[in-house]
Amino acid sequence: MQKLEVFGANKLKGQIEISGSKNASLPILAASLLSYKKVYLNNLPRVKDIETMTSLLKSLGSKIKFKNNKLIIDNTKQNKRFASYSLVKTMRAGILVLGPLLAKFGNAKVSLPGGCAIGTRPVDIHLDALSKLGVKYKIIQGYVYATAPKGLIGSKIRFSKISVGATENLIIAASLAKGTTILSNCAIEPEIKDLVNFLIKSGCNIKWIAKRSLKINGVKEISDISYSIMFDRIEAGTYLIAAAVTEGNLKIKNVIPKIIKTEINILKKIGAKINIKKNEIHIIGNKKIKSINIKTAAYPGFPTDLQAQIMVLLCKANKHSNIKEDIFENRFMHVAELNRMGAKISINGNKAKVNGNVNFAGAELMATDLRASVSLILAALNAKGKSVINRIYHLDRGYENIEKKLKKVGAKIRRVN
Repeated sequence: MQKLEVFGANKLKGQIEISGSKNASLPILAASLLSYKKVYLNNLPRVKDIETMTSLLKSLGSKIKFKNNKLIIDNTKQNKRFASYSLVKTMRAGILVLGPLLAKFGNAKVSLPGGCAIGTRPVDIHLDALSKLGVKYKIIQGYVYATAPKGLIGSKIRFSKISVGATENLIIAASLAKGTTILSNCAIEPEIKDLVNFLIKSGCNIKWIAKRSLKINGVKEISDISYSIMFDRIEAGTYLIAAAVTEGNLKIKNVIPKIIKTEINILKKIGAKINIKKNEIHIIGNKKIKSINIKTAAYPGFPTDLQAQIMVLLCKANKHSNIKEDIFENRFMHVAELNRMGAKISINGNKAKVNGNVNFAGAELMATDLRASVSLILAALNAKGKSVINRIYHLDRGYENIEKKLKKVGAKIRRVN
């Protein structure tokens, strides 16, 4: 099994190109199933979750090939409606094929999803909303058996709580439903806006009618489309924090700074010097890091996917900080590993008290999920001595060429078998 060796105490310096967004690519790949034609996608990240999703599409009958860094999806003969556990078990986004399969064929059998073990991710919000479009379903031995006897029929749906996945599934499904669907209490993450832009460009009739409300008039079919995926805001945030942790000097390129305004403002408050250009952020880390209180929240709040990374930085602050995790109830699994490196973090329910003035020391470490694994790299980059990070298959699910990108800006990091 592969692991990473990291030799710490180097300041990162140079520039990093941010890849396409994993979290935008996955629903757009699922939405491509609505088409009987060809879909061309640019700026897809080459990470494990994308590989898994394209394998899932192939198993459903899509023909897929990469050509000149462009993914070409040919759905002219796509006709299968069964998403197996073997493909969905490592990735929660697998449930997103349920909406398009129901919209296209009126029935589907889809495995309940897997992914990182960071808390419950109930699909009942998806299923309750789909039932309001006329879907009947039952769950048998870990599979959702769903049918829409009269096809999907537009409806007014208010989500019981804000859910990124359920919002995506319903937007995709309603795009081919008969009549009009009004979705309210929607998640408004930039990746959802990217999905909506993709669907509009493919001929769907979708309009934002309020901050968290959408009006979708169903269409009969979608057309050929060529689309470029947005940048990965979580990857961008991770490298911004890496610069702050190592007192580095980095230019983060291929970004839209206004999309990550919350994260930039927090890093400024903590003490980083940040200069913004059109598609670039220049950050210089400060030796003196100020403490701060943070809570994770749905967009435009501070993202749960950057909570582990910012915790590493707050270990270097002048006083103690507090982090409240309001999205997932089991997302502090990195804390035990950070404490083994010298951090002083205590947990009380969904709150973490992070004591500052920590000097990290290298250690043998175990990654538990995607974002936890990258937080260990950030701590290791700042630590004295060598760290070894095990179970890095979590990392490969969501970060493209992370060692190459870090090596290029001065990190001492290598992958070993």
